Amino acid sequence: MLQTTQIFQVSTLYGAATLAAALDAGLFGPRGKARRILLVCNNASVPETALRLDEMHGYGPIAGRFDSVVSWNEAISPYHPSAWGPRGNDTVLWQRAFRLLWDIDERDTIELAVESIQVNPARALAAIFSEAAVDVYADGLMSYGPTREKLPLTIARRIRRLLHLDLIPGLRPMLLSEYAVAPVVVPDGAFRGVLDEISRDAADDPRLAPVLAGAPTAVLLGQYLAAIGILSAREEEELHVRMLTGAVRAGHRSIVFKPHPTAPAGYSAALAKAAADAGVRLSVLDAPLLAETLYRHCRPELVVGCFSTAMVTASAYYDVPVARVGTALVMGRLKPYPNSNRVPLAVIDHLVPDLERAQPPAVVGPAPDTLSPLVRAIGFCMQPKTYAGLRETTAGWLDAHLADTPGYYFPELRLAELSLPGSTHRTRARIQAARAKRVVGRAVRRRP
Repeated sequence: MLQTTQIFQVSTLYGAATLAAALDAGLFGPRGKARRILLVCNNASVPETALRLDEMHGYGPIAGRFDSVVSWNEAISPYHPSAWGPRGNDTVLWQRAFRLLWDIDERDTIELAVESIQVNPARALAAIFSEAAVDVYADGLMSYGPTREKLPLTIARRIRRLLHLDLIPGLRPMLLSEYAVAPVVVPDGAFRGVLDEISRDAADDPRLAPVLAGAPTAVLLGQYLAAIGILSAREEEELHVRMLTGAVRAGHRSIVFKPHPTAPAGYSAALAKAAADAGVRLSVLDAPLLAETLYRHCRPELVVGCFSTAMVTASAYYDVPVARVGTALVMGRLKPYPNSNRVPLAVIDHLVPDLERAQPPAVVGPAPDTLSPLVRAIGFCMQPKTYAGLRETTAGWLDAHLADTPGYYFPELRLAELSLPGSTHRTRARIQAARAKRVVGRAVRRRP
């Protein structure tokens, strides 16, 4: 009997939780109507040494929603998931191989649910299963930014929906909007239910007990920005210390640090010294669980971070006030300008109080009227060819608001490259001269 097989590609527990919530909400139809395969990918630089998804608390209950679980890393070994993709004329062979490996009848219809469609492994899957309908899910603030690069029409035309969490009510995702892909909200109640399920699964972790015994009132979130080349390791250590200093200044005497899973131990050591100097209690929760699990069990009064999505979930799902540290520094370091972290940074910078400026922490609510025009203007400057229709509105917004906007949002050099308001004639002339020099250089190199 022919059937539909749905393949759900995940690389993080947070993403798996988003998919589980979508399943619970009926966004993929009733259980039993289609066979459901969870395709797990480990995209870490060295997957063999990184924390596996099945080692994290909450994985078991989530995996139980699927009929089978398979590994993408094993399927394409020895290649790396982020680097491997099929050659164009090999896609039919690869599809046959994966259908055989995963016990999918060659006549069954395939449906895909993937993350980050612009890159592998999602792009490789979409190319291999070339007739499959595609749903894209976004598990964080990235959905509010523009699509990173142009997609082949053979893929773009098959994308049915963008599933996303409504983290900032009133802010519409830009991701895939140029292809008229409909954004569909994963209901808050369903997602909170999955988070609660994960938290219950983690309740017996022995590493959680000493943290809770300290009755921490503030949570610091690490992101390991050095791993993606935005800050140096030392600068990121200093950023974490600044978070702790701000929390202490706000009156917190018991603090817990939730490091990024791949952060080095030195980060915790630097924080421990700063906490000792300040005379406050510091706990480090180095356990394979989500920050949201910590929120549910310790009920903090403050969450501090740079631009982590977990800052927004603290507000959206647990009503915890949040504050930011270091967004201006990180925004100024992002290169190139189209870096996909730019919009998440701008959203946090615009909405969340600055702890170091003594702004009182607050719960993030619906998007103010000022946020959407700002995000659209940044999105155009990031991808001007993709969103060419936004040029006029962006220029108008810059004319009206650039003078009151921090300079790290719209560097003059970028405005000059795009011939937008806010750039000087001298800067534009310098860019034009550099472009002419490159054209001449390429012409000379092409001469026999």
